[in-house]
Amino acid sequence: MTHPTRRQAFVHSHAVACALGADREQVAANLFSPAPPTVTGRWTLADGRQVPVGALPFSLGEGDPTDQTRRSRTNRMLVHVLKELGPAVAAAIDRYGAPRVGVVLGTSTSGVDESLHALRIRLDGQDWPEGYHFDVQELNDPVAAAQALTGAAGPAYAVSTACTSGAKAIAAGARLIAADLCDAVLCGGLDTLCDLTLNGFGALEALSPELTNPFSVNRKGINIGEGAGLFLLTVDEAPVRVAGWGETSDAHHISAPDPSGAGGEAAARKALAMAGLDPSDIGYVHLHGTGTELNDRMESGVISRVFGDATPVSSTKPLTGHNLGAAGAVQASFCLMAFEQDGALPPHIWDGQIDPELAPVRLAAPGDREPGLKHALSASYAFGGNNAAVILSQT
Repeated sequence: MTHPTRRQAFVHSHAVACALGADREQVAANLFSPAPPTVTGRWTLADGRQVPVGALPFSLGEGDPTDQTRRSRTNRMLVHVLKELGPAVAAAIDRYGAPRVGVVLGTSTSGVDESLHALRIRLDGQDWPEGYHFDVQELNDPVAAAQALTGAAGPAYAVSTACTSGAKAIAAGARLIAADLCDAVLCGGLDTLCDLTLNGFGALEALSPELTNPFSVNRKGINIGEGAGLFLLTVDEAPVRVAGWGETSDAHHISAPDPSGAGGEAAARKALAMAGLDPSDIGYVHLHGTGTELNDRMESGVISRVFGDATPVSSTKPLTGHNLGAAGAVQASFCLMAFEQDGALPPHIWDGQIDPELAPVRLAAPGDREPGLKHALSASYAFGGNNAAVILSQT
């Protein structure tokens, strides 16, 4: 069932890079392997602690402060992922015209790590590094780089709502198409590892000293990761569409989720209503699944109330780390891969020791499948009580 008045946004193509691999083929092979590889990177915090991180298993090359497309690690990741997606974007520009192709990217880091490096040099009494300019850390910098790389000239902006950024960028892209402001949109999220992020979560005492363990009674917090998930949405019909989305903001707390999960539940139900679906129609839910006590408790309640304990769900953060502004987009890419793999489900890797205080949910194990999978929902939650849900459906 499609919305009777809304122009539909179809997924023409997608690309992903994260701790599981450099491209869709590598990521899918590792994601659906019998024993998926978990994060192996390490990061030293300002207080001397070492914590696991989901670092990229490949090089993004050297930076160049004089080249906007390469002056930050985040922009170099964009360059890398566009190697796979770029030809499709070029074809869309040829088909629709550059002013009808938009760009919406979610990020929380942009070039802040480069600014931190420059600031340390300046505080050490030296001149600012040659070629450095503070605008490298502007949240719109990856968007401007994407325009420079692709030639897209339609509406273009960044979304930065912490860990819902990537999901909301996909919804924003679909909204631009629905409003007839664009015929195609390059959208998604990207974030890279940096000291500010890691030490910030360390100060919140949210980082796990070991592999994150979502929904386990033994969980100790999150692992941070880096990654990118990018999509080309178009008005032309394709095998998968963005069927619905829901966005809410409950403003419960600056960092902690509302224990009731009311905002997260409302986002999921809004997405279902837009898609014209019942909860029983959803064959798989990608959890936000950070492995913190507050998130797991809130999210298990949301899933249990909306979907019960029969719908398979999972968090892939032990495999990728928490990709922050890219998380929702990477999750959506994994949902697409589940369609492409004939219902193979992204696995929930954990120690199997369920927290008895959590509401019951069905966690997908390696090798689990959902034959005939047609609809998948990706859930994201963020600081400030920001919630997002995106439903992808096979046509």
